[in-house]
Amino acid sequence: MDSVGPMELSCAFPPRSDLPELVSHAERLGYERAWVYDSPALFGDVWMALARCADSTSRIGLGPAVLVPSLRHPMVNAAAIATLEQLAAGRVTVALGTGFTGRHVLGQRPMTWTATERYLNQLTGLLRGEVVEVDGARCQMIHPDGYIAERPVRVPLLVGANGPKGLAVAERVGADGVISIFGAQPGWDRCAVFAYGTVLDGDESLPSDRVMSAGGPGAAVGCHGLCEADPALLEGLDGGPGWRDAVERFPASERHLHTHREHFVAMTERDREAVTPELIGATTWTAHADELRVRLDETAASGVSEFVYAPMGDDPRRELEAFRSLF
Repeated sequence: MDSVGPMELSCAFPPRSDLPELVSHAERLGYERAWVYDSPALFGDVWMALARCADSTSRIGLGPAVLVPSLRHPMVNAAAIATLEQLAAGRVTVALGTGFTGRHVLGQRPMTWTATERYLNQLTGLLRGEVVEVDGARCQMIHPDGYIAERPVRVPLLVGANGPKGLAVAERVGADGVISIFGAQPGWDRCAVFAYGTVLDGDESLPSDRVMSAGGPGAAVGCHGLCEADPALLEGLDGGPGWRDAVERFPASERHLHTHREHFVAMTERDREAVTPELIGATTWTAHADELRVRLDETAASGVSEFVYAPMGDDPRRELEAFRSLF
C-alpha cells in the first residue's frame, strides 16, 4: 500500500456486531492491520471478534490492542493467540499493556508494571512451548496436534508504553515494538501510534453536527482520562467543571460505572456539554486534508512506523475512506 513516508496505516475498533464487515472494508481499502479493543465491560469479547474477522478477511493483519493481563489467566490468552494464529496464519500481532478503560470501568487502577512484566514473561514462555509457573503451579501448552497453531507460536508482540517504566519493560521482555498515544518512542524502530478524528469536507467547519459526532468521542476521552488521573485537572477545560460536577453526582462507589460510558463510540449528555469544537480541533486529528497530510508527514519523520486510526461517529466507512485518501 502507499504510505506517508515509511509509515503504515492501520485501524482500530471496539468489538461490535458489524466488525467483520468494517474490517473487510478496511482490507479492501488497503489498511495494513485492524486492532480490536479489550474492554469487556463496554464492548463485546475481543477474541471472538477477532476470530470472526479472521474468517471474513484474507490479507489484513489482526490483533488485540491492548490486552489487559488481569482479565485472563496467561494460558487463556496464550490459547487465544495460538487459535487466532491458526485461523489467520502470519497475520497476527498482539499488543499488551497495564490497562486503562478495561480496568477503570471495573473500578480498578491500571496494573503495576511489575505485575505486567511478570505476565508478559509467563505469556511469551507459554507461546514458546515452555513450562512456566503461574500462581504457584507449573503450566504448559499441551494441546494435541491440530488444535491450535504449532508451538512455538511466533507472533509479534507490542507493549503499550507511554513512559520510561513501560519502555524499560518492553525492552526487558524482548518486545518487537511499542504502541503509544504520545508519538514516537526513542530507541524503538517499530512504534505504533493510536489516533482519532475526522477529515473535514470542503468548506466544512469544526462546529458541524457530523464533525461533533465523528470527532467528539475522541475528544471526550480527555475528560475521562483527566477524571481518572486527578479530577481537579478538569478545571482547566472550558466545560470541565460542569463535566466533573455531573459525574460526581453519582456515589463514589459507582462513579466508575459512569465515567467511561460511550468510550470511543459516542458522547453522553455531559460529554456533549463539555466537548467544544475547539477541544476537538486541539486534541484530535480533525482538520482538512492538506493540514492532516502535513501532520502525517511530520509524524512519519519523527519515527512512528504505524499510524493506527480509530474511526468513530455514525459512518465509520466514510471515516475509513477519508483517512485512507490521505496516504
